[in-house]
Amino acid sequence: MTGVSVDEAMRRAIELAARGLGTTSPNPVVGCVLLDAAGQVVGEGFHAYAGGPHAEIVALAQAGERARGGTAVVTLEPCDHTGRTGPCSTALINAGVARVVIAVPDPDPVATGGAETLRAAGVRVDVGVRADEAEAGNVAWLTSVRRGRPYVIWKYAATLDGRAAAADGTSMWITSEASRIDVHALRGTVDAVIAGVGTVLADDPRLTARNLRDGSLAIRQPLRVVVDSAGRTPLDARVRDGAARTWIATGKEVGFDPAGRVDLTALLAALHERGIRAALLEGGPRLAGAFLAAGLVDRVVGYVAPRLLGAGPAALVDAGVGTITEAIDLDVTDVTQIGPDLRITAVPRKRES
Repeated sequence: MTGVSVDEAMRRAIELAARGLGTTSPNPVVGCVLLDAAGQVVGEGFHAYAGGPHAEIVALAQAGERARGGTAVVTLEPCDHTGRTGPCSTALINAGVARVVIAVPDPDPVATGGAETLRAAGVRVDVGVRADEAEAGNVAWLTSVRRGRPYVIWKYAATLDGRAAAADGTSMWITSEASRIDVHALRGTVDAVIAGVGTVLADDPRLTARNLRDGSLAIRQPLRVVVDSAGRTPLDARVRDGAARTWIATGKEVGFDPAGRVDLTALLAALHERGIRAALLEGGPRLAGAFLAAGLVDRVVGYVAPRLLGAGPAALVDAGVGTITEAIDLDVTDVTQIGPDLRITAVPRKRES
C-alpha cells in the first residue's frame, strides 16, 4: 500500500487546523497528522479549544504504538512549555516519533523551542513544508503574537457607488440577507467586534453573532467593544443587554491620542492583554478611517450591493489620504458572490518606508 507524502499530510493538517477557527483563542489553530513508519496515516488531530488537548496529543492518542518510528506532520512548531497542558515536544519524544515536519516556527517566546528539543533527542526535524498556506490559516494568531496587538479585519457594507447609507441616514438594508448571514459567520471567527459610539447612537446595533433565521445567539460570542472617547454610550443601548460581554472603551480608561480621541494603538494593546487575537472592525466610517490612517487594519472585507444611491454618507472618511499618491493600495485576495452582492477581500499593501 502506497504511503502518504509529507506534503499531502501537511495539506490535510492545514484543513484540520481550520476546524478550530473561532474557538481556540488566545491559542493558535493547529492541525497534526501522524504517519507510521510505512507512511500510512495512523492519527489526526486539531486544537479545538483553549485549555483542551493540543493537536499533537489528539493525534498521538489515536495512533498509540503505531506512532513509534513514524512522522508527525504539524502546522505549527510543537510547544515546548507547560501551561494548561504539557509540552508537545516531550510527548512526541516519549511516543518514539522519528521525524517531525513543521510548517511554521512558533514565534511565541514562551512556547517556542520545540524543534530544538526534538533535535536534541535525536528526532529529525524539517521546517517550511506548505509554510505559506499554514501561515495564511493561522494569520490572526501569528500577527497578534508578532505585533503585540489583535489582527484587525475591517468589514463594511456599501452600494456600488460607495454609500453606506442613503441621504436621509437610512441604511437597513443596503446588502442582502445572504450577506448579513455571512457577516454573522465572520463574527463567529473573531474574539472581538469593534464599533464607534457614533454607530451605537445612530443604529443601536447588538454586535452579537446570531442565526438570522431564528434570531438565536451563537454559543460563542465575541467581546463587544465600543470606542467612546467621552463615555456617551446610553445605559439602555443594546450593546449593554447582557447577551455578550461589552467593554465601553473611553479615553479616560484607555488614553487619548493628540486629537482627543481614544488612542487606537493603546486600545489594541489593551485588547491583546485581554486575550483578543482577532478583532472585527464594523463601524463607522470615521473610526475605520482612523484605523486605516494609523496602519492598524490587516484585512478588508467589503460587501458591495448592486445598488446606487448617488448621495449619502460614504463607507469611509478621514483615512489620512490627501492626494492620490497617498492612496491606501490593496491587494485583492478573493472575490465571491454572496446572493446578489459581491464580497471582496483584500489586504493593505505594505508601503515603502
